[in-house]
Amino acid sequence: MGIIALIFTYAKSAWVAKQDPGTERMIRIAEHINAGAMAFLKAEYSILGIFVVIVAALLAFSNLMTALAFIVGAICSGGAGFIGMRVATKANVRTTNAARSSLGEALNIAFSGGSVMGMGVVGLGILGLSSLFALFVFKFGHVPDEISSVLEAITGFSFGASSIAFFARVGGGIYTKAADVGADLVGKVEAGIPEDHPLNPATIADNVGDNVGDVAGMGADLFESYVGSIVGTIVLGAAFIGLAGFETDGSLWGINAILLPLVIAGVGIIMSIVGTFFVKAGPDGNPHRALNIGEFLAALLTVVATYFIIIAMLPAQWQLDGIDYTAHGVFFALLFGLLSGLAIGKITDHYTGTGTKPVIGIVKQSVTGSATNIIAGLAVGMMSTAWPIIILATAMIAAYSMAGFYGVAIAAVGMLSNTGIQLAVDAYGPISDNAGGIAEMTNLPEEVRRRTDKLDAVGNTTAAIGKGFAIGSAALTAIVLFAAFRTVYNETHLDSPLTGIDITNPYVMGSLFIGAMLPFLFSALAMQAVGRAAMSMIEEVRRQFRDIPELHAALAVMSKNGDSHYDQWDRQDQEIFDAADGKAEYDKCVAISTKASLREMIFPGLLAVSTPVAFGFGTQFFTEGNTNALMLGGLLAGVTASGVLMALFQANAGGAWDNAKKMIEEGYSYDDQYLKKGTEAHKAAVTGDTVGDPFKDTSGPSLNILLKLMSVVALIIAPYI
Repeated sequence: MGIIALIFTYAKSAWVAKQDPGTERMIRIAEHINAGAMAFLKAEYSILGIFVVIVAALLAFSNLMTALAFIVGAICSGGAGFIGMRVATKANVRTTNAARSSLGEALNIAFSGGSVMGMGVVGLGILGLSSLFALFVFKFGHVPDEISSVLEAITGFSFGASSIAFFARVGGGIYTKAADVGADLVGKVEAGIPEDHPLNPATIADNVGDNVGDVAGMGADLFESYVGSIVGTIVLGAAFIGLAGFETDGSLWGINAILLPLVIAGVGIIMSIVGTFFVKAGPDGNPHRALNIGEFLAALLTVVATYFIIIAMLPAQWQLDGIDYTAHGVFFALLFGLLSGLAIGKITDHYTGTGTKPVIGIVKQSVTGSATNIIAGLAVGMMSTAWPIIILATAMIAAYSMAGFYGVAIAAVGMLSNTGIQLAVDAYGPISDNAGGIAEMTNLPEEVRRRTDKLDAVGNTTAAIGKGFAIGSAALTAIVLFAAFRTVYNETHLDSPLTGIDITNPYVMGSLFIGAMLPFLFSALAMQAVGRAAMSMIEEVRRQFRDIPELHAALAVMSKNGDSHYDQWDRQDQEIFDAADGKAEYDKCVAISTKASLREMIFPGLLAVSTPVAFGFGTQFFTEGNTNALMLGGLLAGVTASGVLMALFQANAGGAWDNAKKMIEEGYSYDDQYLKKGTEAHKAAVTGDTVGDPFKDTSGPSLNILLKLMSVVALIIAPYI
């Protein structure tokens, strides 16, 4: 099934490449974006390659197979980002060209580009994980005394995926927001030109950033959640080996509880592929409706298929440690996970979607200035945490009541079973955003920009939903990995097992507070990094506007002619404007974002990896018994609870600010005023969107991976502390 996903990925990628890229000017702009994206990936992977070699060498001292799995996980995660980035930078200009004639065809190309990212992630994830699992079972065996070696080795795959994902998310987020803030503040607010205007030197870096952050970054994020939930379920499923119905008679049928998450993930791939064929819209159809049809159909088919798979693979009922399990209970646990993921997506849509009550509230508050816009956006972000947390808590408790922690693990797998099409819908967003930028930079007719704006507005919503989905899955996956940490620790510490974590223990409570503090610290580090990089970008854009005569003259002409169309300008003004074409030094802005992101991502990444290690090993010098493990558990509990809330708040506040700005740019009537581009309300909305940019694309998304990375590190070191 992993191979099928990769074959689909190759076929879709080849189809996208065959589409018409448009005019010579469109191709030139697209080549700038592609070159910048690939240059960033090359520089990032060069640094990460050193990190992977060092960590693999350290892991090899304790377990060579874990080190091998770590390397494979890192390569698969990096490969998924490369595949997505490659096709996204081809699909963007082809989407623009298709929008010259039809919105439906533009949607088809943008979604096809996104589906390459989606299926590439799940294909590499399931193929890499299942291949390693088969290798380790062949090497170590699968009876109870042997399976622990398999589990210890396989966790390395999740660690490799988590490490690359964290750096990709943080580095990509810093890159894209440094460029976006520079393009917005200097271009829109100071110069009064669109952020995607060809005169804006930061516009290429901004479009590169969409791919770096929202394609490669999101792909690595969900890849890591995807494999993390499967690995956690594999570890918990090992407890059932040898029970009635799970006898190991020499065949592999005794490890069905371990194999089940792999099979569910594989079936999810097939159903996601089926769903992609139903994402279609007419020439001027509804992109949002088309995407929803494909996504919900894939979810429905997955539910039906997994019911029969679970009934076939698991005994009707069994018991362990006083808990009664049934195959039907496991299915309902999976159903709770899948439904909770869809519900969180819909709630995210309500708080961040164009035209919804919360976003309209921010639009109205923009009339009285930036301060009230910021207050309204913060309130929406905080309010938006309530229902998703209630849903997650309900799903977690319900899944546990059905099948213990194994049920919670299966719920996480269920939520992520349709990652292929979910990520395709998400990656469609930045492709559409790039398409609109290319339309603006190449001065295409207004109807083309209207079509790409319609795709982009839907893309903003799907991106926000994707972030909500990623946060929800991160919460469940972190809980699963936390439970797996306890399981592995207890198997290797029979004399001092963890029966529970008592929060009245001052060591545990102190650790819990430190864990709860970490998401705030990481968010601050990420936002400070964006601020420093954005300042450099702003100074560079101002310099070019001031010191390049052609740009300076063209800006004066644009200011003089106002909203009138280019064709209505006098001949001299047209000649001055034409002379500025290609004079902006895009490469210098790309270089600023690249250097800043690579420099700033290192410290947060090392802190995320080293903190659990410091708690696990460092605290044992002043504690007795299993207190150090209890402290590590408290740390994980604190970072999970605080991190999920912070991630939801930041992602939804940023998404709401973004769409409030877009509503004003499209025109909105309120209190006898017509709000549009250039008004004071628009400037306030741009300020809000700029504040929200690092929220939703840098610090917020990086928290998803922080939770899981720390849990995976704890799982890796559990046998040794």
